[in-house]
Amino acid sequence: MSWLKTFAAAAVLQTLVLTPAMAGENLDQIKKAGVIKIGTEGTYAPFTFHNADNKLVGFDVEIGQAVAEKLGVKVEFVEGKWDGLIAGLDANRYDAVINQVGITEARKQKYDFSDPYIVSKAVLIVKDGNEDIKSFEDLKGKTSAQSLSSNFGKIAEAAGAELVGTDGFDQSIQLVLTGRADATINDSLSFLDFKKQKPDAPVKIAAEKEEAVASGIIVRKGDAELVAAINKALADIKADGTYQKIADTYFGQDVSK
Repeated sequence: MSWLKTFAAAAVLQTLVLTPAMAGENLDQIKKAGVIKIGTEGTYAPFTFHNADNKLVGFDVEIGQAVAEKLGVKVEFVEGKWDGLIAGLDANRYDAVINQVGITEARKQKYDFSDPYIVSKAVLIVKDGNEDIKSFEDLKGKTSAQSLSSNFGKIAEAAGAELVGTDGFDQSIQLVLTGRADATINDSLSFLDFKKQKPDAPVKIAAEKEEAVASGIIVRKGDAELVAAINKALADIKADGTYQKIADTYFGQDVSK
């Protein structure tokens, strides 16, 4: 039976040796394979989702495709749930994640990020014609439709608003539109997407927070050459108008700053 043990040991060794290369751990291996593997959710419109034809589309998807083209390789998207998406980098399931991953100090301790490719802000949304709420401070004593556990809900609560619990952005907007809530604090990008889809909806942004949250393309720690190549690709697609075209498609304006 010793030959079985030898065969098994060899198989394990082969797996250990080949797995990083197959995953495309660095820029040279990605270019040699001709493919960059990108992790994404596929369930987070308008960034990464499936359209009516079940095709993976979205802002982040098109950014990934454009970056891959500049790198001179094809792109292969690997879909997964958010809870384990970033951890997929550690398991070598893909080379990068493009999924509105916020650049935080905690994440930077373990992973590397590209330059920011999109930013968002917390915005205060009210119904057209509402002149009582013009700032976050005006929320005191008013009702605000929020996901109760979200950061946006905490901002509304800190401003003195009475929270009306919702399941997310769409329900929050509907409560404002129907007058069952005075306002909602939400993500500026979600609002832009909503207005893109429903330009005549009678809601507006009354105020926005100055602090912007930036998202970047995230890769394994120590992949400096890949980060540099991705940054150059991002700069190139902004310079040649590709980025603006993608942003216009989903948001109707530049969302990089």
